[in-house]
Amino acid sequence: MEIAEALDFIRENHRAVLATRRADGRPQMSPVMAGVDEEGFVEISSRETAMKVLNARRDPAVSLCVFPDGFFGSWVQVDGVASVVSLPEAMDRLVALYRRMAGEHPDWDEYRTAMGREKRVVLRIAVDSAGPTRAG
Repeated sequence: MEIAEALDFIRENHRAVLATRRADGRPQMSPVMAGVDEEGFVEISSRETAMKVLNARRDPAVSLCVFPDGFFGSWVQVDGVASVVSLPEAMDRLVALYRRMAGEHPDWDEYRTAMGREKRVVLRIAVDSAGPTRAG
């Protein structure tokens, strides 16, 4: 599967499971919502203190399995390198990510306040491979 094809799928399907690595090497998986920014990075909103964020800071190699709302059917896995964008730099990205996945928020001031209170960050994944490459 071409990376561009996988990114197109993620633009339409946001439910996913993110895999990072714990310090002992075992996988740590988290259900997340994912979107694709204008530069082709996969983005995920999280909290500064979440294990997935701590793991990605230590070992930025991550994998993401994305599937449709109904769960069954087509799916994609992307692998890449994550970077963490913290507040205040993350705020515009959080707003843009929300808009891409859910449309307009009824109160953007309230949203921004909540993002600050929750110490939100954006995980940005530079995708370097995508699959599946064949049907099983």
